[in-house]
Amino acid sequence: MHWFLLHVSVGWMAQAVPYDYRSSLECMGNPKAPLYNGGTIRNGEFNNGLMSWSAPRGVVATVSTSPSGNKFAAALSRGAQPSRSVFQKIQMQSDTHYALSAWLQVSNGTVDVKATVKAANSALVAAGAAVVKAGCWTMLKGGMTADSSGPAELFFQADAAVDMLVDSVSLQPFTAEEWNAQPFTDRTRKSSVRIVARSVDGMPLANATLGIKLSRPGFPFGNAMWKEILDTPAYEQWFASRFTVATFEDEMKWYSTEPAQGHEDYSVPDTMLQLAGKHGIRVRGHNVFWDDQKWQAGWVRPLGPAQLQAAVEERVWSAVGRYAGKVIAWDVVNENLHYNFFESRLGPDASARIYSHVGQLDRNAILFMNEFNTLEQPMDTDALPAKYAAKMGLIRAYSGNAGLRVAVGLESHFPATPNVPYMRAALDTLGQLGIPIWLTEVDVAGGPMQERYLEEVLREGYGHPSVEGIVMWAAWHARGCYVMCLTDNSFRNLPVGDVVDKLIAEWNAHPKAATADANGQVKLDLVDGQYDLTVNHPSLRAPAVRAVTVDASSSGQKHVIDIKV
Repeated sequence: MHWFLLHVSVGWMAQAVPYDYRSSLECMGNPKAPLYNGGTIRNGEFNNGLMSWSAPRGVVATVSTSPSGNKFAAALSRGAQPSRSVFQKIQMQSDTHYALSAWLQVSNGTVDVKATVKAANSALVAAGAAVVKAGCWTMLKGGMTADSSGPAELFFQADAAVDMLVDSVSLQPFTAEEWNAQPFTDRTRKSSVRIVARSVDGMPLANATLGIKLSRPGFPFGNAMWKEILDTPAYEQWFASRFTVATFEDEMKWYSTEPAQGHEDYSVPDTMLQLAGKHGIRVRGHNVFWDDQKWQAGWVRPLGPAQLQAAVEERVWSAVGRYAGKVIAWDVVNENLHYNFFESRLGPDASARIYSHVGQLDRNAILFMNEFNTLEQPMDTDALPAKYAAKMGLIRAYSGNAGLRVAVGLESHFPATPNVPYMRAALDTLGQLGIPIWLTEVDVAGGPMQERYLEEVLREGYGHPSVEGIVMWAAWHARGCYVMCLTDNSFRNLPVGDVVDKLIAEWNAHPKAATADANGQVKLDLVDGQYDLTVNHPSLRAPAVRAVTVDASSSGQKHVIDIKV
């Protein structure tokens, strides 16, 4: 009989990151220094007056100095609406990503300020937006990709009649290679592992061979699932061989499980949950409620406040109570920024109360605030990252909600040409909340570059350190998919399906075997996940197999694994 100890020590890989993640969700007394020392912007801190800057027609521009000595530009609107800031002429380079940041303030009130790049052909390119207040400085962080080379103008604009203050402006270009530098992703998703195999008396198992099998990837990657999968074994096999997470497209929604008041039917989602469990696929509960009036069941819309409140409470007890412990997450009040059906009927804290109730019934599930356009559309001011953060703050601040396991859910329905630099800026901003972020419904509208843009979006999400999961919104339907199909009706991959398979293979790639040195040690760089390690050595009667988890939480710790053989 032999014993040996298998030691695994895990730590982050030290790699350079070609990006600056500083951002701000809070007003500041003074602007911070510009990112990248201003990048290509000249005189971005206005220490040389208005040199390199101009004022639009009808706007008086000056440079002022704060009591602390900070200089900034002031554009006096004189009641004009919309209000414009000073602008700078810049030179854009085709197929280049630009990271934009600036510190802004307005003379009165709270307004949405948009960053815009005006190309030589007068086309306006959205580069971001922020909620800006009087009396404090707010950082706007965004970006854009130039589709052609040539001169352009960068400026900021508010829809209200306000004076605009600008400081610490930065515009930093990145080539595609710089933007997608591999060490960036490696640092986020891989760990450096030291494995030491030795006998129980401390003697190293010199030259032991190690078989390495990734049994479950550490990063959740999934897809939407539709009930047709229950009757389509070929699609079931196709889905289960790729994805570790599923979101049911419609089957758990209120209008599906209770189309008529008091007549509930959970048979379909129950069966889908069983199918997912058979394959080890974890399910996100989607959704408890939807805040859009048009997606309420016909019997729900005419209810008065008292009747609606009773129906809401019954829905929570029914759906969440049924699936508590069986799903890993809930989209609690879907699209809570764009719509307000429940708030308009039950009061402004309706959503916060629903979160409280759901959290009490299912204490282990992560509670998502699921929203669209926060990543996808820089000019949708209803869904700005700052407004998302503010709404999440109200939910968490509600009495009893401080301990809820909440997370950011970003639907990620991208147009045919995604703005990837803005996507990164939005993720940076929301990352400051310190809670998990998932891309929950990823698709890219059709077009000649759909495969390329889908890959860019998925890589951007996977590489960001605040993102902890991705779910595609590409459920197969015999009649045709929502926006994007990954496979045809014979379950042969379409080009976007090939992109998904390529990335899954890349993200899960790992060494399959290794040989220890004379000290029984081997060093590996492993993607995070659950592994089965098989150790062979002449002193062992049979190969020894042990499961081990490699992840960021292991950083700096040493695992000692005893295997009796």
